[in-house]
Amino acid sequence: MDTKETISVLNDLIETSKDGEKGFRECAEDLKRADLKTTMMQRSQDCASAAAELQQLVRSLGGDPETSSSMAGDLHRRWVDLKSLVTGKDDEAILNECERGEDVALKSYRKALDKDLPADIRVVVQRQFQGVQRNHDQVKALRDAARARS
Repeated sequence: MDTKETISVLNDLIETSKDGEKGFRECAEDLKRADLKTTMMQRSQDCASAAAELQQLVRSLGGDPETSSSMAGDLHRRWVDLKSLVTGKDDEAILNECERGEDVALKSYRKALDKDLPADIRVVVQRQFQGVQRNHDQVKALRDAARARS
């Protein structure tokens, strides 16, 4: 894989991380329980850190790092806003949409890991993938707990 392709893969993951940062922040704003708000804000900060780490890798390769979220992520957040207006913003519904966002992130990281990335970059992407998997599993568990309470 050449440097240009590596930068492209990393920039896609930066968009994914920026999507997660914004998505978790919006979930935190909409959730009612303080402990859930705190958890989602921490996940948002984790995504911001991941994006910053990837941006640094792109710079080290001589590229221009992505700085914004994706159009698809923006559209998903608008859809969640619209859906929330119609159905109400209960914690289970919000966590459900948050989990859906993490499903997309997992798919993006898997796609990146299918590429022939340089070893040092693969290590970072693999570590971040494991973080996305943990986020997904945590959100799913929180959603299931919210469902059990309702």
